[in-house]
Amino acid sequence: MLTTSSRTSHRRVTTRLATTLAGLATAGAIAFATPATADAAISNCYLANLPAQATQTVNLIQSGGPFPYPNNDGVVFSNREGVLPAQSSSYYHEYTVPTPGASTRGARRIVTGGTPLTSPPHYYYTGDHYGSFCEIVDA
Repeated sequence: MLTTSSRTSHRRVTTRLATTLAGLATAGAIAFATPATADAAISNCYLANLPAQATQTVNLIQSGGPFPYPNNDGVVFSNREGVLPAQSSSYYHEYTVPTPGASTRGARRIVTGGTPLTSPPHYYYTGDHYGSFCEIVDA
């Protein structure tokens, strides 16, 4: 049989254990709810390792066009997916990287970041329609 003193001690241990478990559960929920930073998820890539059309698109960007899809190329890219680093709403612009044989624009894009538009500091390539990106370090 537990004495009054041991019951009080038992309650304290039980309360501490419950508080600790609740804290761990909360910390775990926060860890899973907090996305990794976009910078950490973006690897570097080189034009030589991308489709040849990516180099052609970079050349068009740097010369100011003309672009194959003038209504779509050069428009503001809103980064709704949140894959790229967070920036102001007009920081990113997207351009089509043509896919040979495709009847549509396809999934390949170059997204630039910053100004001037013909020489932005960042070029990103996606081959899966914004699902993932690599930063083109030699554009």
